[in-house]
Amino acid sequence: MPCLALLTTGGTIAGTGAINRYTAAQLGAQDLLAAVPGLGALADLRIEEIFALDSRDLTPAHWLQLAARVRALIDDPAIDGIVITHGTDSLEETAFALHLLLPTHKPVVLTAAMRPSTSLSADGPLNLLQAAQVAVAPESAGRGVLVVANDQIISARFVAKTHTHAPDALSAPGAGPEGRVYGDALRYLRTPSAPRAALFDLRDKLSLPQVDVVLAYAGASDAPLRQALVSKAGGIVLALAGHGSLPHAWRQVLAELRALGVIVVRASRIGSGVMQQCNEDDDALGLIAAEGLNALQARILLMFGLATRTPLPALRTLFSGL
Repeated sequence: MPCLALLTTGGTIAGTGAINRYTAAQLGAQDLLAAVPGLGALADLRIEEIFALDSRDLTPAHWLQLAARVRALIDDPAIDGIVITHGTDSLEETAFALHLLLPTHKPVVLTAAMRPSTSLSADGPLNLLQAAQVAVAPESAGRGVLVVANDQIISARFVAKTHTHAPDALSAPGAGPEGRVYGDALRYLRTPSAPRAALFDLRDKLSLPQVDVVLAYAGASDAPLRQALVSKAGGIVLALAGHGSLPHAWRQVLAELRALGVIVVRASRIGSGVMQQCNEDDDALGLIAAEGLNALQARILLMFGLATRTPLPALRTLFSGL
């Protein structure tokens, strides 16, 4: 049989209690497996409990720790694929971080649940089974990090949580799923890209530079940006209205930040769409347009770029290439 590594990190899929009032990360890996009798018939399983956390409490340091362990499993020729259980609250951030930190030739599949294990119609067991199906399927090779939930196969590049409670909360706004799971079969809707190496190698890092997200709204002051002058943040992502429209009242403090060497990325607070480097005076202001990345993704890419001391022109190329 194929050999799968199953890494658990906590989340609602391991939660217990009422559906509207439960505690995440209460079950261990063996309890998760006991709810999915068919899993042992799919693969030989190697189980590791990495964290036992509600995903709202995961930090960038956890991404680095998880990525280092997954990278070691990818390099292990005995392992055919990796499945990671995770909470939905921050799954999109962990998934995108792994998308940047891992090579794409071996399947890495994250899965989660919107209902705790003790609720009626808990979605965790089926999601876990389908994640394992995807991870062992030969056609999943070369597709990099994937997310499987509610019968959908979603690229980590595009995944987002788009609903507070619904079982189909994980989706890919503007891109759609990579494929779907139909019972014992799966169907991909796109051909895989050529396998690539990791975009960043942070295996020697234990922490990452501080990057804050500042939200624009009607009448927003520049106080959070001025606070960044004091806190000496390494970078800032602006979650702006519409097509990344930059408030005129913020331009002076942005110039001060850039003079101090703070890298500023102009993103949108809208969930889908693309902004370009030419939409505002990005070159003159020394800003980076987030292109097709949302504000959360832009923050992660900027953190990794700062950690590797990537120059501003190269950072712009990275943003435009994703």
